[in-house]
Amino acid sequence: MHKTTRWIYRFLRFAGLACGLSLGLQGAAMAQGYPNKPIKLIAPFAAGGAADTVARQLAPKLSQALGQTVIVENRPGAGGAIGSAFVAAAPADGYTLLVNLGPPHQTIQLFSKGVNYDPVKDFTAIAKIAVAPQALVVPANSPFQTIKDLLDESRSNAKGLSFGTSGAGTSQHLAGLMLGITHKAKLTHVPYRGGSAALTDVLSGQVDFGILVLSNVLPHVQSGKLRLLGLVDGSRSASAPTLPTLAESGLSGFSVPDTWVGLLGPKGLPAPITQRLSAEVEKISKDPEFKAKMELAGYDIRMESSEAFSKQLFDSAQLYKNIVTQAGILPE
Repeated sequence: MHKTTRWIYRFLRFAGLACGLSLGLQGAAMAQGYPNKPIKLIAPFAAGGAADTVARQLAPKLSQALGQTVIVENRPGAGGAIGSAFVAAAPADGYTLLVNLGPPHQTIQLFSKGVNYDPVKDFTAIAKIAVAPQALVVPANSPFQTIKDLLDESRSNAKGLSFGTSGAGTSQHLAGLMLGITHKAKLTHVPYRGGSAALTDVLSGQVDFGILVLSNVLPHVQSGKLRLLGLVDGSRSASAPTLPTLAESGLSGFSVPDTWVGLLGPKGLPAPITQRLSAEVEKISKDPEFKAKMELAGYDIRMESSEAFSKQLFDSAQLYKNIVTQAGILPE
């Protein structure tokens, strides 16, 4: 190597190391005084929705833990994309955070054009807080006693079967797509504007079955108006541990990623700030009052650290992309 070339190489290498060290020290210094001003929790859906409900339960607990005011700010629109884009573009200083739901966070760009952020690369996963179990249910007078009955009919019936969910791109929709693809079932998705409308039509038999939030359908299962064929999740619900999953009900290996609610920040959030926030959320998740209010909202507490949550975001984004591609769905 020529002396001049070698000198340039060494200079650039030293400059890169120095820059990395400078950024690391800057991040550590930033974290040392964090927080020293109010923090905004962005809920990318309307007030009263699931993300907003969780954010408003989390905010006072986080404020108490951090010693700073934590304000919930709703930025609804475009299926959550407006609020998420706002956080993705915010400074990575820990003062603008996102409380969001999955899978809409990982799937909005698969169904809608114009989403200009990556759900994994443009965010720092801080902590998964809880999950909302989803259930596959049929009306009480349905001929389907088991999931096998339902799938057999979907394959033999020329029209197939219809299923209702709370909307396109939800975990419920994706569970139905996955069910159809993996078991060669003819299933037609009927999206509704929210779970209540879908539940009404499942109860009345307007659709053959529904995939809906467990907490919404459970009272009707208990009263005998609906029959639960299984949870679509990989594990049973802590709030209803006697109810089996579809995998336990005859579909070995079937499950969809958790329907989660979690805390995220912009990409590049300094590790000390991420770790501080993750540790505080973990403590909050064990608070009896917080846990009770989350369960009342239909969530099972299932706290995961930044590292585990980040891996889930990546893995589930890839899985959902594959499902949507196989289903031939394009962004509109």
